[in-house]
Amino acid sequence: MDSEHIRYGIIGTGMMGVEHIENILSLDNTSVTAIADTDAGSRRTGAAHAGPECAVYENYDDLLADPNVDAVVVVTPNFTHIEVMSKVVASGKHVLCEKPLCTTAQDCDTLIALSEGYDGVIWVGLEYRYMPAVDALITQVRNGFVGDVQMVAIREHRFPFLEKVDDWNRFNKFSGGTLVEKTCHYFDLMNLIIGEHPVQVFASGGQNVNHLDEVYDGATSDIFDNAFVIVDYPNGVRAMLDLCMFAEATKDQEELSVVGNLGKLDARIPTSELHLGKRSGEGLADIGKVETRPITNDEIRHTGLHHGASYLEHVDFVEAVRAHRTARAAAIEAGKSTQDAIVAAGEAVAELGTLVSLDDGRWSVAIGQAAHVSIAENRPVALSEITGV
Repeated sequence: MDSEHIRYGIIGTGMMGVEHIENILSLDNTSVTAIADTDAGSRRTGAAHAGPECAVYENYDDLLADPNVDAVVVVTPNFTHIEVMSKVVASGKHVLCEKPLCTTAQDCDTLIALSEGYDGVIWVGLEYRYMPAVDALITQVRNGFVGDVQMVAIREHRFPFLEKVDDWNRFNKFSGGTLVEKTCHYFDLMNLIIGEHPVQVFASGGQNVNHLDEVYDGATSDIFDNAFVIVDYPNGVRAMLDLCMFAEATKDQEELSVVGNLGKLDARIPTSELHLGKRSGEGLADIGKVETRPITNDEIRHTGLHHGASYLEHVDFVEAVRAHRTARAAAIEAGKSTQDAIVAAGEAVAELGTLVSLDDGRWSVAIGQAAHVSIAENRPVALSEITGV
């Protein structure tokens, strides 16, 4: 087989599992050689998308034992990630784990400890970084357009949670809560844009409209459908999330604003616009001086559910896997020890500068977890209470 070819196995073939399959099949030199799902309907759907030559398993342990799988995508319910990922790490395969990494920061810590010195690529699926308008905003921030970042505001006004197999996403104990399950993406973006880890979270939220009369196995859904979250950073920067999940009657589902001492940037999704405004310093409104740029990316071959973000994520993931494979093989051929080869492969991946790490996943979960504690106890919560440091 072509040394460039990457063979994927998909664990979990619900809606997002199928989304990953379609993205993978849109790449060059990749294939989906195995899928696994405990649900018969999901297995049939996954197999139909992956093609007739794909192996189909009910038990993901069988997929992990399959020698025809180089890289795994974990797309199982949130509460299963700790168990599934622990076994994936033991298998030694490359892996992309869908967000959230786990339902608690403590489980994330367990995975980080298990993965120390891992001989493979481990990636967390926080693909909102790759949305074209968001990526354009981050690039402008990095280039100094707004000057020193002072405030970040993210608004998502959207539709309610979709139905999932066995309705696991209707309960905090299975999902980690809305502010872990859904908005870990936005907390990751805050950290990425600000370039720091936060020190405190203060939140207000609840379940006001959605799923109020939904009962499963005698238990009523308790998943939040709205919240405000304020996140404070050690450098004095603050960020805010405005979430409403009964606001589908809106034009742009997501808006990201970054304000600095020199100007302001707004990214709008799905219109995929970037608004750029510089302060005049005259103390007057500068609305007429704001530039609007439509943002596109011609490299996207599959738009899918996240405006091409998942496709672009896989482009970087397979590049990292190939870099790891090439560097490791070269080190072994040069007579280096296995451990030195692992180090060389890790360095090759790090040089790409694109990896979404386990630590990134951990912090995005920790902020959401802190927000839920803040709501439950009606107080600010220090991140040290969640992370232990």
